[in-house]
Amino acid sequence: MQKILTGFHSLEKALEEVRAQRYMLICDSSFAFLPIKEAFTPVVAFDQFTPNPLYEDVCKGVELFKANRCDALVAVGGGSTIDVAKCIKLFCAMDASCNYLQQECQDSGVPLIAIPTTAGTGSESTRYAVIYFNGVKQSVTHDSIVPNVAILEPMLLKTLPVYQKKCTMLDALCQGMESFWSINSNEESMDYSKTAIRMIMEHKQGYIEENGDEDARCIMLAANYAGRAINITQTTAPHAMSYKLTSMYGLPHGHAVALCLPEVWHFMLLHPERCVDPRGEKHLARIFEVLAQVMGAESPEKGLMLFRELMKTLGMSRPKSVHRDEELSILTHSVNALRLRNNPVALDEESIRNIYNVILL
Repeated sequence: MQKILTGFHSLEKALEEVRAQRYMLICDSSFAFLPIKEAFTPVVAFDQFTPNPLYEDVCKGVELFKANRCDALVAVGGGSTIDVAKCIKLFCAMDASCNYLQQECQDSGVPLIAIPTTAGTGSESTRYAVIYFNGVKQSVTHDSIVPNVAILEPMLLKTLPVYQKKCTMLDALCQGMESFWSINSNEESMDYSKTAIRMIMEHKQGYIEENGDEDARCIMLAANYAGRAINITQTTAPHAMSYKLTSMYGLPHGHAVALCLPEVWHFMLLHPERCVDPRGEKHLARIFEVLAQVMGAESPEKGLMLFRELMKTLGMSRPKSVHRDEELSILTHSVNALRLRNNPVALDEESIRNIYNVILL
């Protein structure tokens, strides 16, 4: 059972609880600028990985972990940093002479403490990690890689550029919304989603404008709730459609997802007859109604308008196409079919292309 702690002062307690004697610190380039960096005394630190971590990067981390006989991992950073730590935890018990991605996953027993420095992915509370092998995104999933302890320290968000705040906050909001309408949703995940969405809608302006610590605290907690929701349901079509936008146009993940979500939602509202949720069209209609209410809107249509207005207020631009037909073809054929299975309304190739056509300038 994961423990959620608040405040960086909890690190010593967390290390004691997991009985860490020789921990390895996983961090990214932002670590040097964090106000808490002096408090760490790791055996060794590992930061040799790219923003979109490569399989080879993780292998180096595993080698370093073993060479220094470490017994625990502490990850301080954004979603990619925590993903690297998760993979090191999982792979360190595997056969190093074979491709880790081709081996059966099992719990290594290595404790992992995650301290997120952004409020977006909720990776500190999920069983998912993403790395790239031979240029292809690989999703690593196993219950054992949920960090044993997540420490939420809102002070860390003060170092983020405003644009990164916007992107990560939108990622959390999209995760909350997608989880809410996912075909895998249940009462627990919906409670997490509603909490995340309400907190983001209430504190978004103060967080972006840095009006106070309370707004940052609430956004960080909201991102964690969204992560817990996604850990149950997985993501849906907006996430599936976002990844190629990121690689083709250099858009941060949260920006790309937030461009996809309103267009997918609009499509689903127009085509209730394509509902594939086993609970039926009436259930889905009710989900959209409640979702809008949680956002603070009177109807799904007004909820959609509210999301579009938020994107406009935040200044989140759309990518400009140069060779439109070619780009639309690449985007359309890039979509992860597995994530589409979680979407409550079926999307075919033509529908996906039309959605991308609206997204591109």
